[in-house]
Amino acid sequence: QVQLVESGGGLVQAGGSLRLSCAASGSAGSITAMGWYRQAPGKQRELVEDITVVGGTNYGDSVKGRCTISRDGATNTAYLQMDSLNSGDTGVYYCTVVAVVSNKEYDYWGQGTQVTVSS
Repeated sequence: QVQLVESGGGLVQAGGSLRLSCAASGSAGSITAMGWYRQAPGKQRELVEDITVVGGTNYGDSVKGRCTISRDGATNTAYLQMDSLNSGDTGVYYCTVVAVVSNKEYDYWGQGTQVTVSS
């Protein structure tokens, strides 16, 4: 089992920045990837950005050039730096982790943290 604790969400003005954090514990040593998804009201959940343990990243087209994900392997914490925020970035941001437990791969999700961008 992996437990995730997210922090850093809140209210920010358009053009501003936020940094989200996600700390993983439990069977965190088996993590192969960490990432962030988001869900806006009335929309499907979408990828923001993710990162593997070897540093490979993937990002959603809507955040291209505005978000940077990083990972501290020593503390199993992932960070998402978001810049030039706009109202389209409003939503609940979920941390996700892929971990291998007993030779099986599992996805774990955090509770979500609200990000609201005011215009």
